[in-house]
Amino acid sequence: MRSLEIHAVRDLRLAEREIVPPGPGQVRIAVEYGGICGSDLGYWKHGGTGTALMRHPFVLGHEISGRVAELGEGVTGLAVGQGVTVHPARTHGELPERLAGRENLHPQLTYFGSAQHEPHTDGAFAESVTVDADQVVPLPEGLSTRRAVLAEPLGVAMHAVSRAGDVTGQHVLVSGCGPVGLLVVLAARAAGARRITAVDLSEVARERALTLGADVAAESPDDLDEESTVAFEAAGVAPSLEGILRNAARASVVVQVGNLPTTPVQVTLAALVTREIDYRGTFRFVDEIERAVELLATTPEAEQVISDEFPLDQAEAAFEAAAGRGSSKVVLTIA
Repeated sequence: MRSLEIHAVRDLRLAEREIVPPGPGQVRIAVEYGGICGSDLGYWKHGGTGTALMRHPFVLGHEISGRVAELGEGVTGLAVGQGVTVHPARTHGELPERLAGRENLHPQLTYFGSAQHEPHTDGAFAESVTVDADQVVPLPEGLSTRRAVLAEPLGVAMHAVSRAGDVTGQHVLVSGCGPVGLLVVLAARAAGARRITAVDLSEVARERALTLGADVAAESPDDLDEESTVAFEAAGVAPSLEGILRNAARASVVVQVGNLPTTPVQVTLAALVTREIDYRGTFRFVDEIERAVELLATTPEAEQVISDEFPLDQAEAAFEAAAGRGSSKVVLTIA
């Protein structure tokens, strides 16, 4: 089968690998779509993402959808040909008691397409992937595999919204309208936000945010006529966070969604004290992917997040598009 390996910075290669038959309690999936994530781009552009540095070649990709191709012994509740997506995380060993309910913070967690551990964890940009049955998330009736490729990043967005607490009736600000920021808009609307303001320098990104449920779209939080009570920083750059802190209401909540650099950044934090702002982090998700497929099934406009599709053998062009201006979620068509 064909798989997409990263060998070095800007060195993607299609490689032939053996199909892995499912063992007991496992499922083999024929992958149809794969979404390119910011972490995939990080390995391609810089050889790493966050603290994870690539030391040897591995297969990229953790946002996938497809159909069940083969069931291992003892697997029930799934059928060959059924549309599915996959939870890309596996935990190893007991979760510390203080982290109960927060499996995403497990100290021994592996994730598809990640160089965090040695050996690296192969991802799922491949024609076939074999996973444990409890990682498989069946698609609700009416949800296409194309739209379902957004389930993993929507799970990230829904987890970020949950980190803010109850957003019902709140004025929500989303700064940064890349794919995850757009999905935060969608998730905040589904969670009952009263008003959603999207901020991005790109007019195209702002238009997408309005399609996804934002009430207002602006170039800067300084342009707002109402303070936000909940804000999500989804651009991962210091000026975006600084703009939020300048304009956040007293006793508001700010959730850091975008990955900030591992090097020092300069941000004026005085408002955290004088306005008693809660600044919170968010990391991946726990089990929100199961709710994400339900939301996607009833939200056809979510497909507006997908801006480009490329076949697997044009992966280099797909990554160039994903790294360029004007694109949103770039998807590989695999099967």
